[in-house]
Amino acid sequence: MADLSRKYDVLVAGGGNAALCAAIAAARAGSSVLVVEMASKFHRGRPTRHTRNIRCAHDAATGTLSGPYPEEEFFKDLLQVTQGQTDEPLARHMIAESKLVLDWLPEQGVRFQPSLGGTLSLGRTNSFFLGGGRSMLNALYLTAESLGVEIEYEAEVVDLDIDNGMFLSATVTRCGERHAVRAATLVAACGGFESNIEWLKQYWGAAADNFLIRGTPNNRGTVLKLLLERGVQEIGDPTQCHAVAIDARAPKYDGGIITRHDSVIFGIVVNKHAQRFYDEGEDIWPKRYAIWGRLVAAQPDQIAYIVFDSSVVTMFMPTLYPPIGAPSIRELAGKLTLDPAALEITVTDFNAAVRPGTFDETILDDCRTEGIAPPKSHWARRIETAPYYAYPVRPGITFTYLATRVNKETRMLMKDGKPSANMFAAGEIMAGNVLGRGYAAGIGMTIGSVFGRIAGREAAANARN
Repeated sequence: MADLSRKYDVLVAGGGNAALCAAIAAARAGSSVLVVEMASKFHRGRPTRHTRNIRCAHDAATGTLSGPYPEEEFFKDLLQVTQGQTDEPLARHMIAESKLVLDWLPEQGVRFQPSLGGTLSLGRTNSFFLGGGRSMLNALYLTAESLGVEIEYEAEVVDLDIDNGMFLSATVTRCGERHAVRAATLVAACGGFESNIEWLKQYWGAAADNFLIRGTPNNRGTVLKLLLERGVQEIGDPTQCHAVAIDARAPKYDGGIITRHDSVIFGIVVNKHAQRFYDEGEDIWPKRYAIWGRLVAAQPDQIAYIVFDSSVVTMFMPTLYPPIGAPSIRELAGKLTLDPAALEITVTDFNAAVRPGTFDETILDDCRTEGIAPPKSHWARRIETAPYYAYPVRPGITFTYLATRVNKETRMLMKDGKPSANMFAAGEIMAGNVLGRGYAAGIGMTIGSVFGRIAGREAAANARN
Protein backbone atom coordinates (compact mmCIF):
# COMPACT_ATOMS: atom_id res chain seq x y z
CA MET A 1 0.00 0.00 0.00
CA ALA A 2 1.17 3.50 -0.78
CA ASP A 3 2.38 5.74 2.02
CA LEU A 4 -0.33 8.36 2.04
CA SER A 5 1.45 10.39 4.70
CA ARG A 6 4.34 11.46 2.42
CA LYS A 7 4.21 14.38 0.01
CA TYR A 8 4.28 13.50 -3.69
CA ASP A 9 5.29 15.66 -6.61
CA VAL A 10 2.16 14.74 -8.56
CA LEU A 11 -1.16 13.36 -7.36
CA VAL A 12 -3.27 11.90 -10.17
CA ALA A 13 -6.96 11.42 -9.41
CA GLY A 14 -8.38 8.72 -11.68
CA GLY A 15 -7.31 5.44 -13.21
CA GLY A 16 -8.19 5.49 -16.90
CA ASN A 17 -6.32 6.38 -20.05
CA ALA A 18 -5.86 10.09 -19.28
CA ALA A 19 -4.71 9.39 -15.74
CA LEU A 20 -2.14 6.81 -16.77
CA CYS A 21 -0.79 8.94 -19.61
CA ALA A 22 -0.36 11.77 -17.10
CA ALA A 23 1.27 9.51 -14.54
CA ILE A 24 3.72 8.07 -17.08
CA ALA A 25 4.64 11.48 -18.50
CA ALA A 26 5.24 12.88 -15.01
CA ALA A 27 7.27 9.87 -13.93
CA ARG A 28 9.41 10.04 -17.06
CA ALA A 29 10.10 13.66 -16.16
CA GLY A 30 11.48 12.53 -12.80
CA SER A 31 8.50 13.18 -10.53
CA SER A 32 7.20 11.02 -7.71
CA VAL A 33 3.63 10.10 -8.67
CA LEU A 34 0.66 8.69 -6.79
CA VAL A 35 -2.43 7.51 -8.69
CA VAL A 36 -5.61 7.14 -6.65
CA GLU A 37 -8.28 5.06 -8.38
CA MET A 38 -11.75 4.72 -6.88
CA ALA A 39 -12.39 1.36 -8.54
CA SER A 40 -10.93 -2.02 -7.70
CA LYS A 41 -7.99 -3.29 -9.72
CA PHE A 42 -10.30 -5.44 -11.85
CA HIS A 43 -12.62 -2.53 -12.65
CA ARG A 44 -9.88 0.07 -13.05
CA GLY A 45 -10.04 2.38 -16.01
CA ARG A 46 -13.75 3.09 -16.23
CA PRO A 47 -14.85 3.50 -19.90
CA THR A 48 -11.28 3.04 -21.17
CA ARG A 49 -11.77 -0.67 -20.60
CA HIS A 50 -14.48 -0.73 -23.26
CA THR A 51 -12.86 1.37 -25.95
CA ARG A 52 -11.36 0.08 -29.18
CA ASN A 53 -9.56 2.86 -31.02
CA ILE A 54 -8.04 6.32 -31.04
CA ARG A 55 -8.28 9.04 -33.69
CA CYS A 56 -4.97 10.76 -34.46
CA ALA A 57 -3.77 12.99 -37.27
CA HIS A 58 -0.99 11.52 -39.44
CA ASP A 59 0.66 12.47 -42.71
CA ALA A 60 0.98 9.08 -44.38
CA ALA A 61 -0.22 5.49 -44.25
CA THR A 62 1.40 3.27 -41.64
CA GLY A 63 1.45 -0.41 -40.81
CA THR A 64 -1.86 0.05 -38.99
CA LEU A 65 -3.49 2.91 -40.93
CA SER A 66 -4.54 2.75 -44.57
CA GLY A 67 -3.82 6.37 -45.54
CA PRO A 68 -3.06 9.92 -44.39
CA TYR A 69 -5.36 11.91 -42.11
CA PRO A 70 -4.19 15.54 -42.23
CA GLU A 71 -4.67 17.89 -39.31
CA GLU A 72 -7.04 20.10 -41.28
CA GLU A 73 -9.30 17.17 -42.18
CA PHE A 74 -9.40 16.10 -38.54
CA PHE A 75 -10.38 19.64 -37.54
CA LYS A 76 -13.11 19.79 -40.19
CA ASP A 77 -14.51 16.49 -38.92
CA LEU A 78 -14.50 17.88 -35.38
CA LEU A 79 -16.24 21.07 -36.49
CA GLN A 80 -18.87 19.03 -38.29
CA VAL A 81 -19.82 16.82 -35.35
CA THR A 82 -19.66 19.65 -32.78
CA GLN A 83 -21.42 22.11 -35.10
CA GLY A 84 -18.67 24.59 -34.27
CA GLN A 85 -19.06 24.29 -30.51
CA THR A 86 -15.41 23.77 -29.67
CA ASP A 87 -12.49 25.84 -28.35
CA GLU A 88 -10.72 26.15 -31.69
CA PRO A 89 -7.17 26.96 -30.44
CA LEU A 90 -7.34 24.14 -27.92
CA ALA A 91 -8.83 21.73 -30.46
CA ARG A 92 -6.14 22.53 -33.02
CA HIS A 93 -3.49 22.09 -30.34
CA MET A 94 -4.94 18.67 -29.48
CA ILE A 95 -4.94 17.60 -33.13
CA ALA A 96 -1.33 18.67 -33.64
CA GLU A 97 -0.25 16.84 -30.48
CA SER A 98 -2.18 13.73 -31.53
CA LYS A 99 0.43 13.09 -34.22
CA LEU A 100 3.02 12.70 -31.48
CA VAL A 101 0.75 10.50 -29.35
CA LEU A 102 0.40 8.03 -32.21
CA ASP A 103 4.09 7.22 -31.74
CA TRP A 104 4.25 7.86 -28.00
CA LEU A 105 1.64 5.27 -27.02
CA PRO A 106 3.55 2.33 -28.59
CA GLU A 107 6.62 3.54 -26.70
CA GLN A 108 4.58 2.95 -23.53
CA GLY A 109 3.79 -0.63 -24.55
CA VAL A 110 0.47 -0.08 -26.35
CA ARG A 111 0.07 -2.16 -29.50
CA PHE A 112 -2.13 -1.48 -32.53
CA GLN A 113 -3.67 -3.99 -34.92
CA PRO A 114 -3.86 -3.73 -38.74
CA SER A 115 -6.39 -1.27 -40.14
CA LEU A 116 -10.03 -2.32 -40.33
CA GLY A 117 -12.45 -2.12 -43.25
CA GLY A 118 -16.21 -2.58 -43.34
CA THR A 119 -18.98 -0.34 -42.07
CA LEU A 120 -16.89 1.42 -39.45
CA SER A 121 -14.98 3.22 -42.23
CA LEU A 122 -12.15 3.97 -39.81
CA GLY A 123 -9.17 2.21 -41.37
CA ARG A 124 -7.62 5.49 -42.48
CA THR A 125 -8.45 7.72 -39.50
CA ASN A 126 -8.37 5.54 -36.37
CA SER A 127 -5.84 3.15 -34.88
CA PHE A 128 -7.37 0.10 -33.19
CA PHE A 129 -5.82 -1.31 -30.02
CA LEU A 130 -4.65 -4.89 -30.25
CA GLY A 131 -6.74 -6.64 -27.61
CA GLY A 132 -9.02 -3.62 -27.12
CA GLY A 133 -9.15 -1.05 -24.37
CA ARG A 134 -8.34 -3.40 -21.52
CA SER A 135 -5.09 -4.51 -23.18
CA MET A 136 -4.20 -0.91 -23.86
CA LEU A 137 -4.89 0.00 -20.24
CA ASN A 138 -2.93 -2.97 -18.91
CA ALA A 139 0.08 -1.89 -20.96
CA LEU A 140 -0.06 1.63 -19.53
CA TYR A 141 -0.33 0.33 -15.97
CA LEU A 142 2.61 -2.00 -16.50
CA THR A 143 4.73 0.87 -17.80
CA ALA A 144 3.66 3.21 -15.01
CA GLU A 145 4.53 0.66 -12.34
CA SER A 146 7.90 -0.01 -13.94
CA LEU A 147 8.63 3.73 -13.66
CA GLY A 148 7.85 3.74 -9.94
CA VAL A 149 4.35 5.21 -10.09
CA GLU A 150 2.42 4.17 -6.98
CA ILE A 151 -1.14 2.97 -7.59
CA GLU A 152 -3.76 2.98 -4.88
CA TYR A 153 -7.02 1.19 -5.72
CA GLU A 154 -10.37 1.61 -3.97
CA ALA A 155 -9.15 5.03 -2.90
CA GLU A 156 -11.69 7.82 -3.37
CA VAL A 157 -11.05 11.56 -3.36
CA VAL A 158 -13.85 12.99 -1.21
CA ASP A 159 -12.57 16.51 -0.57
CA LEU A 160 -10.04 19.01 -1.86
CA ASP A 161 -8.17 21.71 0.05
CA ILE A 162 -7.70 24.55 -2.43
CA ASP A 163 -6.58 28.05 -1.45
CA ASN A 164 -7.04 30.80 -4.02
CA GLY A 165 -6.41 28.49 -6.95
CA MET A 166 -3.63 26.50 -5.31
CA PHE A 167 -4.05 22.82 -4.49
CA LEU A 168 -2.83 21.93 -1.00
CA SER A 169 -4.15 18.43 -0.32
CA ALA A 170 -6.84 15.89 -1.09
CA THR A 171 -8.87 13.95 1.43
CA VAL A 172 -8.77 10.32 0.28
CA THR A 173 -10.71 7.46 1.82
CA ARG A 174 -8.99 4.06 1.86
CA CYS A 175 -10.19 1.01 3.77
CA GLY A 176 -12.73 3.15 5.60
CA GLU A 177 -10.12 5.66 6.80
CA ARG A 178 -9.63 9.26 5.70
CA HIS A 179 -6.18 10.50 4.73
CA ALA A 180 -4.94 13.98 3.87
CA VAL A 181 -2.78 13.38 0.80
CA ARG A 182 -0.37 16.19 -0.03
CA ALA A 183 1.25 16.83 -3.39
CA ALA A 184 2.98 19.68 -5.16
CA THR A 185 0.54 19.36 -8.06
CA LEU A 186 -2.82 17.80 -8.83
CA VAL A 187 -3.89 16.19 -12.10
CA ALA A 188 -7.65 15.60 -12.16
CA ALA A 189 -8.35 12.78 -14.63
CA CYS A 190 -11.30 11.07 -13.03
CA GLY A 191 -14.13 11.49 -15.49
CA GLY A 192 -17.55 13.09 -15.49
CA PHE A 193 -20.82 12.41 -13.69
CA GLU A 194 -22.49 9.88 -15.97
CA SER A 195 -22.97 7.35 -13.16
CA ASN A 196 -24.66 9.89 -10.89
CA ILE A 197 -28.31 9.41 -11.81
CA GLU A 198 -29.51 12.06 -9.37
CA TRP A 199 -27.18 14.64 -10.92
CA LEU A 200 -28.30 13.62 -14.42
CA LYS A 201 -31.93 14.04 -13.34
CA GLN A 202 -31.25 17.71 -12.57
CA TYR A 203 -31.01 18.24 -16.33
CA TRP A 204 -32.96 15.30 -17.83
CA GLY A 205 -35.69 14.81 -15.26
CA ALA A 206 -37.21 11.37 -14.75
CA ALA A 207 -35.94 10.25 -18.17
CA ALA A 208 -32.51 9.69 -16.59
CA ASP A 209 -33.91 6.72 -14.67
CA ASN A 210 -34.06 4.88 -18.01
CA PHE A 211 -30.47 5.66 -18.99
CA LEU A 212 -27.95 2.83 -19.04
CA ILE A 213 -24.35 3.58 -18.09
CA ARG A 214 -21.68 2.01 -20.27
CA GLY A 215 -18.98 2.25 -17.59
CA THR A 216 -18.83 1.40 -13.90
CA PRO A 217 -20.95 3.02 -11.16
CA ASN A 218 -17.87 4.98 -10.00
CA ASN A 219 -18.03 8.02 -12.29
CA ARG A 220 -20.17 10.10 -9.99
CA GLY A 221 -18.44 13.41 -10.68
CA THR A 222 -17.26 13.99 -7.10
CA VAL A 223 -13.97 15.64 -8.05
CA LEU A 224 -15.60 17.65 -10.83
CA LYS A 225 -18.15 19.03 -8.39
CA LEU A 226 -15.49 19.79 -5.77
CA LEU A 227 -13.38 21.69 -8.28
CA LEU A 228 -16.31 23.75 -9.53
CA GLU A 229 -17.40 24.53 -5.98
CA ARG A 230 -13.88 25.67 -5.11
CA GLY A 231 -13.53 28.23 -7.83
CA VAL A 232 -12.59 26.42 -11.03
CA GLN A 233 -14.29 27.81 -14.13
CA GLU A 234 -16.77 25.46 -15.80
CA ILE A 235 -17.35 24.94 -19.49
CA GLY A 236 -19.77 22.76 -21.41
CA ASP A 237 -23.47 22.02 -21.50
CA PRO A 238 -24.45 19.58 -18.72
CA THR A 239 -27.08 18.03 -21.00
CA GLN A 240 -24.50 17.16 -23.67
CA CYS A 241 -22.78 13.80 -23.52
CA HIS A 242 -21.38 10.89 -25.47
CA ALA A 243 -24.50 8.73 -25.65
CA VAL A 244 -25.09 5.79 -27.97
CA ALA A 245 -27.95 3.38 -28.56
CA ILE A 246 -27.27 0.21 -26.58
CA ASP A 247 -29.34 -2.90 -26.11
CA ALA A 248 -32.24 -2.31 -23.75
CA ARG A 249 -31.51 -5.73 -22.23
CA ALA A 250 -28.04 -4.61 -21.09
CA PRO A 251 -27.24 -4.21 -17.37
CA LYS A 252 -27.62 -0.81 -15.75
CA TYR A 253 -23.84 -0.41 -15.50
CA ASP A 254 -20.74 -1.64 -17.30
CA GLY A 255 -22.33 -3.28 -20.34
CA GLY A 256 -19.51 -1.93 -22.45
CA ILE A 257 -18.86 -2.19 -26.15
CA ILE A 258 -20.59 -5.55 -26.63
CA THR A 259 -24.00 -4.00 -25.99
CA ARG A 260 -23.62 -1.15 -28.52
CA HIS A 261 -25.61 -1.40 -31.75
CA ASP A 262 -24.11 -0.44 -35.12
CA SER A 263 -27.04 -1.72 -37.19
CA VAL A 264 -29.00 1.56 -37.47
CA ILE A 265 -27.96 2.34 -41.05
CA PHE A 266 -29.22 -1.06 -42.26
CA GLY A 267 -32.84 -0.58 -41.23
CA ILE A 268 -35.18 1.90 -39.61
CA VAL A 269 -35.57 3.03 -36.02
CA VAL A 270 -39.01 3.45 -34.45
CA ASN A 271 -40.23 4.58 -31.04
CA LYS A 272 -42.84 2.94 -28.79
CA HIS A 273 -45.57 4.24 -31.11
CA ALA A 274 -43.91 2.49 -34.08
CA GLN A 275 -43.02 5.85 -35.63
CA ARG A 276 -39.68 6.76 -37.19
CA PHE A 277 -38.14 9.91 -35.69
CA TYR A 278 -34.74 10.58 -37.36
CA ASP A 279 -32.74 10.04 -40.55
CA GLU A 280 -31.01 6.67 -40.09
CA GLY A 281 -28.68 7.33 -43.03
CA GLU A 282 -27.65 10.91 -42.37
CA ASP A 283 -23.88 10.40 -42.50
CA ILE A 284 -21.06 7.87 -42.16
CA TRP A 285 -21.73 5.87 -38.99
CA PRO A 286 -18.61 6.85 -36.96
CA LYS A 287 -19.76 10.48 -37.21
CA ARG A 288 -23.32 9.74 -36.12
CA TYR A 289 -23.38 6.72 -33.81
CA ALA A 290 -22.96 8.90 -30.72
CA ILE A 291 -26.07 11.00 -31.43
CA TRP A 292 -28.43 8.06 -31.16
CA GLY A 293 -28.35 7.89 -27.38
CA ARG A 294 -29.65 11.44 -27.13
CA LEU A 295 -32.22 10.78 -29.86
CA VAL A 296 -33.61 7.76 -28.01
CA ALA A 297 -33.51 9.72 -24.73
CA ALA A 298 -35.96 12.20 -26.29
CA GLN A 299 -38.49 9.48 -27.19
CA PRO A 300 -41.37 8.35 -24.95
CA ASP A 301 -40.11 6.10 -22.15
CA GLN A 302 -36.59 6.38 -23.63
CA ILE A 303 -37.01 3.23 -25.72
CA ALA A 304 -36.66 2.57 -29.45
CA TYR A 305 -36.38 -0.38 -31.83
CA ILE A 306 -34.00 -0.97 -34.74
CA VAL A 307 -36.02 -2.88 -37.37
CA PHE A 308 -34.42 -4.70 -40.31
CA ASP A 309 -34.79 -7.85 -42.41
CA SER A 310 -32.79 -11.02 -42.99
CA SER A 311 -30.94 -9.61 -46.01
CA VAL A 312 -28.63 -7.52 -43.78
CA VAL A 313 -28.06 -9.65 -40.68
CA THR A 314 -24.44 -10.41 -41.59
CA MET A 315 -23.50 -6.85 -42.55
CA PHE A 316 -22.84 -5.41 -39.09
CA MET A 317 -21.02 -6.52 -35.96
CA PRO A 318 -23.16 -8.75 -33.73
CA THR A 319 -23.77 -7.76 -30.13
CA LEU A 320 -24.11 -9.70 -26.91
CA TYR A 321 -27.87 -10.07 -27.24
CA PRO A 322 -29.46 -11.74 -30.29
CA PRO A 323 -32.05 -9.86 -32.33
CA ILE A 324 -35.74 -10.57 -31.79
CA GLY A 325 -37.11 -12.27 -34.89
CA ALA A 326 -40.48 -13.13 -36.45
CA PRO A 327 -41.79 -14.33 -39.84
CA SER A 328 -43.85 -11.17 -40.40
CA ILE A 329 -43.79 -7.52 -39.40
CA ARG A 330 -47.08 -7.96 -37.56
CA GLU A 331 -45.72 -10.82 -35.47
CA LEU A 332 -42.51 -8.91 -34.83
CA ALA A 333 -44.55 -5.99 -33.51
CA GLY A 334 -46.30 -8.33 -31.10
CA LYS A 335 -42.99 -9.53 -29.70
CA LEU A 336 -41.89 -5.93 -29.24
CA THR A 337 -45.22 -4.94 -27.63
CA LEU A 338 -45.77 -2.42 -30.43
CA ASP A 339 -49.03 -1.74 -32.25
CA PRO A 340 -48.93 -4.28 -35.15
CA ALA A 341 -50.97 -2.11 -37.52
CA ALA A 342 -48.85 0.96 -36.80
CA LEU A 343 -45.56 -0.87 -37.45
CA GLU A 344 -46.94 -2.37 -40.66
CA ILE A 345 -47.92 1.09 -41.89
CA THR A 346 -44.51 2.54 -40.99
CA VAL A 347 -42.65 -0.22 -42.84
CA THR A 348 -44.99 -0.08 -45.84
CA ASP A 349 -44.66 3.70 -46.14
CA PHE A 350 -40.90 3.47 -45.83
CA ASN A 351 -40.65 0.78 -48.49
CA ALA A 352 -42.75 2.85 -50.88
CA ALA A 353 -40.43 5.84 -50.41
CA VAL A 354 -37.21 3.93 -51.18
CA ARG A 355 -35.64 4.88 -54.51
CA PRO A 356 -33.37 2.58 -56.55
CA GLY A 357 -29.63 3.03 -56.10
CA THR A 358 -26.31 1.27 -55.73
CA PHE A 359 -25.94 0.16 -52.14
CA ASP A 360 -22.50 0.66 -50.56
CA GLU A 361 -22.29 0.83 -46.79
CA THR A 362 -18.70 2.20 -46.88
CA ILE A 363 -19.60 5.50 -48.60
CA LEU A 364 -22.44 8.00 -48.75
CA ASP A 365 -24.28 6.03 -51.43
CA ASP A 366 -27.29 7.01 -53.56
CA CYS A 367 -29.83 4.72 -51.87
CA ARG A 368 -32.35 7.15 -50.41
CA THR A 369 -36.01 7.87 -49.82
CA GLU A 370 -38.29 10.49 -51.31
CA GLY A 371 -41.56 11.96 -50.06
CA ILE A 372 -41.28 10.75 -46.48
CA ALA A 373 -40.40 12.46 -43.21
CA PRO A 374 -37.95 11.94 -41.75
CA PRO A 375 -36.00 10.93 -44.86
CA LYS A 376 -33.34 8.28 -45.02
CA SER A 377 -30.56 9.98 -46.95
CA HIS A 378 -28.32 6.98 -47.65
CA TRP A 379 -28.37 3.18 -47.44
CA ALA A 380 -32.15 3.04 -47.80
CA ARG A 381 -33.35 -0.42 -48.84
CA ARG A 382 -36.77 -1.97 -48.64
CA ILE A 383 -37.49 -4.09 -45.58
CA GLU A 384 -39.14 -7.03 -47.28
CA THR A 385 -37.15 -10.24 -46.80
CA ALA A 386 -38.49 -12.50 -44.05
CA PRO A 387 -37.75 -13.26 -41.32
CA TYR A 388 -37.77 -9.79 -39.81
CA TYR A 389 -35.70 -8.66 -36.85
CA ALA A 390 -35.41 -5.92 -34.26
CA TYR A 391 -33.21 -4.77 -31.41
CA PRO A 392 -34.69 -2.82 -28.47
CA VAL A 393 -32.38 0.06 -27.50
CA ARG A 394 -32.02 2.63 -24.75
CA PRO A 395 -29.63 5.56 -24.22
CA GLY A 396 -26.19 4.34 -23.19
CA ILE A 397 -24.19 7.14 -21.54
CA THR A 398 -20.41 6.96 -21.99
CA PHE A 399 -19.33 10.30 -20.54
CA THR A 400 -20.67 13.78 -19.88
CA TYR A 401 -19.43 17.11 -21.28
CA LEU A 402 -19.72 19.43 -18.29
CA ALA A 403 -16.05 20.21 -17.65
CA THR A 404 -13.32 22.20 -15.97
CA ARG A 405 -11.98 24.89 -18.26
CA VAL A 406 -8.29 24.51 -19.15
CA ASN A 407 -5.62 26.20 -21.25
CA LYS A 408 -3.15 24.58 -23.66
CA GLU A 409 -0.98 23.46 -20.75
CA THR A 410 -4.10 21.75 -19.29
CA ARG A 411 -3.85 24.11 -16.35
CA MET A 412 -7.31 24.71 -14.89
CA LEU A 413 -8.65 28.23 -15.17
CA MET A 414 -10.29 29.79 -12.17
CA LYS A 415 -13.55 31.75 -12.33
CA ASP A 416 -11.61 35.03 -12.41
CA GLY A 417 -9.85 33.82 -15.57
CA LYS A 418 -6.47 33.25 -13.93
CA PRO A 419 -4.70 29.89 -14.34
CA SER A 420 -4.50 27.71 -11.27
CA ALA A 421 -1.13 27.67 -9.56
CA ASN A 422 -0.78 23.89 -9.62
CA MET A 423 -3.94 22.12 -10.82
CA PHE A 424 -4.23 20.37 -14.18
CA ALA A 425 -6.99 18.34 -15.83
CA ALA A 426 -7.09 15.67 -18.53
CA GLY A 427 -9.62 13.35 -20.12
CA GLU A 428 -13.36 13.37 -19.64
CA ILE A 429 -13.27 15.91 -16.83
CA MET A 430 -12.12 18.55 -19.35
CA ALA A 431 -13.51 17.05 -22.59
CA GLY A 432 -16.20 19.73 -22.80
CA ASN A 433 -13.52 22.22 -23.86
CA VAL A 434 -13.23 20.36 -27.16
CA LEU A 435 -16.61 18.64 -27.36
CA GLY A 436 -19.31 21.24 -27.00
CA ARG A 437 -21.65 18.69 -28.51
CA GLY A 438 -21.55 15.64 -30.78
CA TYR A 439 -18.84 13.04 -31.16
CA ALA A 440 -16.75 11.18 -33.71
CA ALA A 441 -15.27 7.75 -33.05
CA GLY A 442 -12.00 7.75 -31.13
CA ILE A 443 -11.94 11.41 -30.05
CA GLY A 444 -12.46 10.56 -26.37
CA MET A 445 -9.23 8.57 -26.39
CA THR A 446 -7.51 11.40 -28.26
CA ILE A 447 -8.53 13.87 -25.56
CA GLY A 448 -7.38 11.52 -22.81
CA SER A 449 -4.03 10.58 -24.35
CA VAL A 450 -3.05 14.03 -25.62
CA PHE A 451 -4.07 16.08 -22.62
CA GLY A 452 -3.01 13.37 -20.18
CA ARG A 453 0.50 13.45 -21.58
CA ILE A 454 0.55 17.26 -21.49
CA ALA A 455 -0.86 17.38 -17.95
CA GLY A 456 1.76 14.96 -16.64
CA ARG A 457 4.56 16.85 -18.32
CA GLU A 458 3.36 20.25 -17.08
CA ALA A 459 2.62 19.00 -13.56
CA ALA A 460 6.13 17.58 -13.29
CA ALA A 461 7.64 20.89 -14.43
CA ASN A 462 5.44 22.76 -11.96
CA ALA A 463 6.52 20.44 -9.12
CA ARG A 464 10.20 21.06 -9.89
CA ASN A 465 9.62 24.79 -9.67
